[in-house]
Amino acid sequence: MGDEDYYGRHQNFKVDSTKKLTVITQFITSDGTDAGDLVDIRRYYVQDGVVIQNGNSSIAGVNGNSITDEFCNKMKTAFGDINDFKKQGGLKAMGEALARGMVLVMSLWDDSLSDMLWLDSDYSLNKTSGTPGVARGPCKTTTGSPKYVRAKYPHASAQYSNIKFGTIGSTQLQTRSGSGSGDDEFGDDRRLTASVL
Repeated sequence: MGDEDYYGRHQNFKVDSTKKLTVITQFITSDGTDAGDLVDIRRYYVQDGVVIQNGNSSIAGVNGNSITDEFCNKMKTAFGDINDFKKQGGLKAMGEALARGMVLVMSLWDDSLSDMLWLDSDYSLNKTSGTPGVARGPCKTTTGSPKYVRAKYPHASAQYSNIKFGTIGSTQLQTRSGSGSGDDEFGDDRRLTASVL
């Protein structure tokens, strides 16, 4: 969060969105068993056989690189947001919901309510980009509307493959440490191919 060199197009970034990548998400419990309370959600990436750890937050007062109740509380305070996550019971409640069963849904979509600005642009538009939590990515605030996206990228696609779940460490292939590399400058092609584990 706040690391502008972490994820983007080509070799200037730790994770190159123009190349195939594997996303690993780990749900950590208080006692290390499936029955324990959810206390942490960790994510890392594998690209070109290299493990890339999730970036550390560069937001003042918000430390860490994984989702914990403390991290969420500090983020909400730093950004001046309502802490709905805490009101809903935080990670413990989320873990209980996961235990009841959920369906994994992945899709390529657009957003007519907020033009996807919440994901990778400045959001909300009534605040300056220098306000903590507003600058969320490099996209222009004028390029996320469904009308623009569908006209500019009529053949946009995403491919999800090799989806696995299991105990921690059971789904990942052999990797090496380091960082990935890219091939050229920023462009208009926004397609992403990803494996999700």
